[in-house]
Amino acid sequence: MAPPSFMGLSGKPLSLAVSTVATTGFLLFGYDQGVMSGIITAPAFNNVFEATRGNSTMQGTVTAIYEIGCLMGALFILGVGDLLGRRRAIILGAVVMLLGVIIQVTSMAGATPLAQFIVGRVVMGVGNGINTSTIPTYQAECSKTSNRGLLICIEGGVIAFGTLIAYWIDYGASYGPDDLTWRFPIAFQVVFAVFIAIPMVFLPESPRWLLSHGRVHDADVVISALRGYELTSPETSLERNLIVDSLRASGGYGQKSTPIKALFTGGKTQHLRRVLLGSSSQLMQQLSGCNAVIYYATILLEEIGLSRNMALLIGGVNMIVYAVFATFSWFFIERIGRRRLFLYGTAGQMLSMLIVFACLVPGTPAAAKGAVVGFFTYIAAFGATWLPLPWLYPAEVNPIKTRAKANAVSTCTNWLFNFLIVMVTPIMITNIGWGTYLFFTVVNASFLPIIWFFYPETARRSLEEIDIIFAKGHAEGISYVKAAEELPHLEPGEIEGYARQYGLIGVDSGSDGDEEKSGLRRRGNGAVVDEHGVEGGFGDGVDAGERADRG
Repeated sequence: MAPPSFMGLSGKPLSLAVSTVATTGFLLFGYDQGVMSGIITAPAFNNVFEATRGNSTMQGTVTAIYEIGCLMGALFILGVGDLLGRRRAIILGAVVMLLGVIIQVTSMAGATPLAQFIVGRVVMGVGNGINTSTIPTYQAECSKTSNRGLLICIEGGVIAFGTLIAYWIDYGASYGPDDLTWRFPIAFQVVFAVFIAIPMVFLPESPRWLLSHGRVHDADVVISALRGYELTSPETSLERNLIVDSLRASGGYGQKSTPIKALFTGGKTQHLRRVLLGSSSQLMQQLSGCNAVIYYATILLEEIGLSRNMALLIGGVNMIVYAVFATFSWFFIERIGRRRLFLYGTAGQMLSMLIVFACLVPGTPAAAKGAVVGFFTYIAAFGATWLPLPWLYPAEVNPIKTRAKANAVSTCTNWLFNFLIVMVTPIMITNIGWGTYLFFTVVNASFLPIIWFFYPETARRSLEEIDIIFAKGHAEGISYVKAAEELPHLEPGEIEGYARQYGLIGVDSGSDGDEEKSGLRRRGNGAVVDEHGVEGGFGDGVDAGERADRG
């Protein structure tokens, strides 16, 4: 019997389709991050939106108001994401972004264009906030342990490619008629949004979300299709049962929505600590100064005496460096690990901001041009490390019960501080000049002890092994960094034993009725067994073929 299919695809082709659409969501995110840099000071743009001409505060407002929309979208997912589902949320986000693009490009001089443009930026942001809160969770829940880190790092990395595309479209459009200069770069976002919305109609829902809603048959169909198994195969039943055990351990089986108060609990599941870890990574990403370089690279380069054309050109080359180094994590994320990449990236960003600061202090044009080197080394360090990692870490460090809401909280943190930095950066540059870069140097230095003492390694771990790391740290009263170092890498069959040892299995918040309705039953030892008699442990469904890869 052939495995079930979606869009006529199953197995690796279907997984590739899921990853491609998910990645396009972050390509659009990156594009919108970079598109305003090349047009916010363009004369053609300023002629339509007069208030932005030479006004750094208004330029910051028009650019940063987008982040307020993103925050609203993330809050929306925090409230109803568990009810809506991953697939429908992504479709909704893409459609809302389409609406935002239309509102922006139809702004006309003489008809309150700035107000309309700002509304369009906010609407666009709402759609992006919905998608960036949902896509990493969707990708993590559809992926195998062996490639989860790679796939989410690719998502994060293509943000750089989106920004690169935006910079060069801005540069090319700057040679065209006035309307083309700014309308075309914004309208081009429609291409990405359509490519997200239409395929998602036909792609599967996350199997973990389906099981959290008690939709066992639908989950079996999706698992079989994604992995290329037959619907009634033991492998399908095993993977489903592993997920059900994980849901039961966290109290999320059969719950259609996790209450927000669950985010603030401690104990062996350490929900609050894990929310704070994921959110702090997004907070530190924004406070590192990345958007001071990405959003305002053109303005910064003009400030040090370059012509507008040269500033656009160097900004575009800087984005090529950004995109190239963004691929670094794709090859080394599992080999080097999350912790060391966080630490290496922070050190590189700190030294780069120090270079920019040192070159701007003398106040001479010749010395100021040395700051360009700092911009290049900063974007290289950021692209290779801090660009993708804060999208990966919250998606895997949080347990299945709270993952959607915890991811939404971390994304809210991203957008809130993204808004702050994008809003105040042009004001800081105007008022304190080189002090801006001294500030970012000190902030990056402060990240190093936080990462060293509080961030446990999650590389090459299944999502359920990560649960055990936190249960071990709590039960033994040791740091969670040490717990991660001491816990050996586990096979799926070993995970249940460790889960029992640290009290994760036996936490049964569901009812027997839930299992009877779904065709599942539980043996005396607590393991989930389906109608075929296949017993599941406590893992994420890695089959025997993958065990060798993980060993």
